[in-house]
Amino acid sequence: MTIRKRGILAASITALALAATTALAGCAPAAEDTTVKIGVVPGGQPYWDTFVDAAAEEGITVEIVDFAEYPQPNPLLSEGELDLNQFQHIAFLAAHNVDADDDLVPLGATVIYPMNLFSAKYDSIEDIPEGGTIAVPNDESNRARALLVLQKLGLIELADGGNSSSTLDDIIADKSKVTVTELDAAGIPGALPDVDGGVVNNDFVEPAGLSFDDSLGSDSADDAAAAPYTNIFAARADDADNETYLKLVDIYQNNTDVQAAVKDYVGDGAVLLKTPVSELKDILKQAEDDYRAQSK
Repeated sequence: MTIRKRGILAASITALALAATTALAGCAPAAEDTTVKIGVVPGGQPYWDTFVDAAAEEGITVEIVDFAEYPQPNPLLSEGELDLNQFQHIAFLAAHNVDADDDLVPLGATVIYPMNLFSAKYDSIEDIPEGGTIAVPNDESNRARALLVLQKLGLIELADGGNSSSTLDDIIADKSKVTVTELDAAGIPGALPDVDGGVVNNDFVEPAGLSFDDSLGSDSADDAAAAPYTNIFAARADDADNETYLKLVDIYQNNTDVQAAVKDYVGDGAVLLKTPVSELKDILKQAEDDYRAQSK
């Protein structure tokens, strides 16, 4: 930046100082850097490359920031280290908001992924022995969903039919075929040889060398109860109307190359969504209320 001389010989030192200050203020960095940092868990999915390219065509530079564990991207989003994140469903965001007294919001829907049961020992649900051990994720929202999957598959029964805040305490032992243990979601694929089965989050299936074709069963996106498991872009509440961020959601949902790349990765088991943001916010509010009620 160059501060131009005024060319007035009679100008006082004070006036020059004021002019310099004004010029410096006028040279504040322009909004030339449109880089948007998006946190994902885990990284490496090929469709993000397609997404980044599509955003670049619209003049938006996207940096995908990879994380190994689920708890990391939300605090960093709140702190401003990230601009958006896209790794979680609404139920997970609800638990974060309540626990952290935060107000992150959904900016747009992406997909509902199936949550699958895998086994390194058995080829069918029927083969899982009475009293066998099944691993589920140990974070609140994914644990509840995994329990609902096991109930749907006939391996356990939950008190009052279960809900998006169910815990292991809700398992009715004498009406359940298996016992359930909790593990870190990222560690379940590696633990499969040591248990009779494990419910694995979609993000960790292919990175762990598993195939969706080997799933023993999963939940369904058609169930009304699946709404809290809609995956989303999340943003800070102050950025709910950010045009650049909303444009990125639009690119994800409507760019044909991006949608094809996502579908190619997630397969037929996942449903791509364009749920209205107003509906997503209603689902989040209900999920937060349910979580508070369960935490009392």
